[in-house]
Amino acid sequence: MGDLLQPWHLIVLAVVAFLLFGAKRLPELGKGLGEGLKGFREGIRGITDPAPAPPQQQATNTPPPPPAQTTEQK
Repeated sequence: MGDLLQPWHLIVLAVVAFLLFGAKRLPELGKGLGEGLKGFREGIRGITDPAPAPPQQQATNTPPPPPAQTTEQK
């Protein structure tokens, strides 16, 4: 099983992919694969890393501001 990804095997796979998809589609496929792997890594990172703690608010003993005064004109 360790002999699966030898250089000749990778070359044969590259030639087969080139024949199946053509030169125009290979960059699109590579870009899509790269974006998919990036999203997968970000998803895994979100699962394995603990969520950041919310910022702590300091308690102060200041009273709330007074309500705004409105003048009614009749």
